[in-house]
Amino acid sequence: MPRTFAERDGLSRRSLLRFAALGAGAAGLSPLLAACSSGGSAASGADATTVSFGSNAAVPQPKGAYQSLFTQVKHDTGLSVDVNWVDHNTFQQNISTYLQGNPQDVFNWFAGERMQFFAGQNLLHDVDDVWASIGGNYTDAMKAQSKGSDGHYYFVPFDYYPWAVYYSKSLWKAKGYAEPTTWDEFIALAKKMKTDGLIPIAFTDKDGWPAMGTFDYLNMRINGFDFHINLMRNGDQWNSPQVKAVFDQWTQLLPYYSPGALGLTWQEGAQQLLNQQAGMMVLGLDQIGTIFTGPKAADLGFFAFPEINPQFGQDSVEAPIDGFMMSASPKNHTGAVKLLEYLGTAKAQQFWLGSNPADIATANGVDAAKYTQAQADSVTLIQKASHISQFMDRDTRPDFADPVLLPAIQQFLNNPGDVASITSSIDKQAKSIWASNG
Repeated sequence: MPRTFAERDGLSRRSLLRFAALGAGAAGLSPLLAACSSGGSAASGADATTVSFGSNAAVPQPKGAYQSLFTQVKHDTGLSVDVNWVDHNTFQQNISTYLQGNPQDVFNWFAGERMQFFAGQNLLHDVDDVWASIGGNYTDAMKAQSKGSDGHYYFVPFDYYPWAVYYSKSLWKAKGYAEPTTWDEFIALAKKMKTDGLIPIAFTDKDGWPAMGTFDYLNMRINGFDFHINLMRNGDQWNSPQVKAVFDQWTQLLPYYSPGALGLTWQEGAQQLLNQQAGMMVLGLDQIGTIFTGPKAADLGFFAFPEINPQFGQDSVEAPIDGFMMSASPKNHTGAVKLLEYLGTAKAQQFWLGSNPADIATANGVDAAKYTQAQADSVTLIQKASHISQFMDRDTRPDFADPVLLPAIQQFLNNPGDVASITSSIDKQAKSIWASNG
């Protein structure tokens, strides 16, 4: 979701992204992204103790967690963080022109292809000097996720979270359900839930992106991680038997989905799970963890997406990484480096997670004893994985994910009997995009 932070405001976080604006200059820059929030000091560069920050977290959470964190930044470093708060969807729709205009010094973004894409466009400043300070805080895997294709660092990881199949522990205990590990067990459980009067799988795709996680898991379980990543990054084989097999397998789940799924937001699906109207839901902890809160947090259980092809088992986990990047020409480079060095510590990440327990820290040294059970179980799930993917729209080109894949998947959900024409159309568009843009 592949995470990003979740669309807690109910808006689609991906549906209208327009990266074709690259090269169009700053004329199309959204005024919401162009403006600084309050003080003009960071924008003018007059105050060396102020760092401007572009945030995609304008909704109450995680905005509140960030506000608390930036207060702590001031206390610990002396830096003031001047934030331009923008809702997630608007931020993503306009990120390309934003970076070509007058961006803040530091901003929220994602690891994977979404980071590398802008690094390749020379729209980012490398953060090698930051990593000289924080490198010891991270595993080699996190370091690899933070580099561009040129070998320089462009990203500071902050939090991440797994996608899995979530459920209500108390409901399952009352019904006597057991966690499935294979596809046959998964389908048998869905049938039993339907017989019991439940919606077996809370599934919603009004925003377009939630279904991407299911595609990713089906592809990795059927065809393996390497095939999946090559498919996302190279843009070929979309009209192959392997991809058609993914959609064919998916049709087996459709009878067990929420009625009217394409008209429902992920929050509505999560509420079905919370209210024990539905038995399971494929989603990210970053999203579902904001619904199962307070006393309900302990009721949230999950299991790894089931095995389909024994060759690959359950060896891959979707675990998107969120963090921060620096704009190409920060007005306060020294302050931006200092801020990123602080955000790359276990102390900063633990402080933030104290107000936002729906994610996992990326830095080493966080006190896992302070994690909720769902957070602790998430760490275990990810550590067991042989491979970690980022999410469909982070593992592929941004000018392909939303304009092509998102509507194609929704077309499939509307008309599952049209797989051949859907995969053919995706393939033609992919070849055109890769040929035109390299």
